[in-house]
Amino acid sequence: MILNDNTALISEIKTILGDSSRKAYVRSFGCQLNVSDGEKIKGLLKKIGYSFTEDENEADLIILNTCAVRESAEDRVFGIVGSMKKLKELNPSLIIGIAGCMTAQEHIADKIKRSYPQVDLVLGTSAISALPGLLLDHLKGARFSADISEYDDFSAAAEQVRESSFKASVPIMFGCNNFCTYCIVPYVRGRERSRNAQDIISEVRELVNSGYKEIMLLGQNVNSYGKDLEVPVSFPQLLRELNDIGGDFIIRFMSSHPKDASRELIDTIFECDKVAKHLHLPVQSGSSDVLRRMNRNYTAEKYLDIVDYIYEKDPDFSLTTDLIVGFPDESAEDFQATLDMIKRVRYDNIYSFIYSKRSGTKAAAMPDGISDEEKGQRMRTLLETQREISSEHYKRFIGRTMRVLVDDKAKKKPGFLTGKSSEFIIVEFEGDPSLIGKFVDVEITGAMNWAVAGKLVSGI
Repeated sequence: MILNDNTALISEIKTILGDSSRKAYVRSFGCQLNVSDGEKIKGLLKKIGYSFTEDENEADLIILNTCAVRESAEDRVFGIVGSMKKLKELNPSLIIGIAGCMTAQEHIADKIKRSYPQVDLVLGTSAISALPGLLLDHLKGARFSADISEYDDFSAAAEQVRESSFKASVPIMFGCNNFCTYCIVPYVRGRERSRNAQDIISEVRELVNSGYKEIMLLGQNVNSYGKDLEVPVSFPQLLRELNDIGGDFIIRFMSSHPKDASRELIDTIFECDKVAKHLHLPVQSGSSDVLRRMNRNYTAEKYLDIVDYIYEKDPDFSLTTDLIVGFPDESAEDFQATLDMIKRVRYDNIYSFIYSKRSGTKAAAMPDGISDEEKGQRMRTLLETQREISSEHYKRFIGRTMRVLVDDKAKKKPGFLTGKSSEFIIVEFEGDPSLIGKFVDVEITGAMNWAVAGKLVSGI
């Protein structure tokens, strides 16, 4: 289903609201795709005439853009929504909306309508463009308005209010076809749909011309990009096209599914000067048996074949990963295989999670004899092992000069800045805040288990 143009709706909303100044509070939870969706929500609200506030107490409109990957994320949002009942009592004209992956689940949308009368609007992950219509319905007297339909109006770039003036996320595809047994994403974001390659190239070119220095390409599985297009375009082909755009910028992407991580993709990363020399390659488990029950469609051996091909080209290449601890009936041997995996690969960083049951997924029905205490102990062991690996592995950068895009001031060290290298390594160094948003060269002088420290050599 394709959503109609909402220009007329926005005009009608503006007429109803008049010239009064109105503020919106938009908060996004979860992954970078959600953050990008939040920026699109802000883009629509800006067209309507809203300005933005970081204080929910000042807001005339609140939208929570939610995540459903873990049950704890949903519980957190429900807690926040419950607390907003007081805000509504203090300001009856306040409009509260819930968007994102949580609301794409019909039972969640029904629960919100039934149990949280302070909520006025609900919209699903692909229904962002429905927001003006829902808002107009509310302004005309509707008690509750919802749209969790799946729309196909995602190809062209939407106007966004971006959180950064030098780093931009660009979704290249939406949805997922993989149906990992633990994952709710295919049920809340739908099947894979790729954006037109020329639309993506045009958007990136415009961002670079506007001064953006980092372009993050987003998708649930970017390696599957283009397979559904009328004229197929592979992800490596897209990377090469973007690499040819003039300007000084770096290209990153996530997430990359190992089953589709081809040698062509690896070759492209090494051959394209603007593509970051880093790959986030979620392994989830080091046990082939667990990977089979997760429906990951690769074995530990196949995963290591990819890693070995990368390290043949550059033994110091930067890899990061996702890991799930305590998948149903994960044995001690399975967990040991995961520890063996991180020791073998020597990741620069891992993003690890204790398994969270999601209703509606196949894993939710699997028997699980592992106690919460055991899962917690395994997580502590995993993190300690990775800290030791990172502390030692980061030392390989000492003495090198790294090109760094400066992100911000260091939070705990006055006079210091932080940024990320091409390898996605956090670099901390002394420097002036005027360097934020610029590329600089930093000579690395020390290593920690989470970052490296250095001395500014030059800034551009």
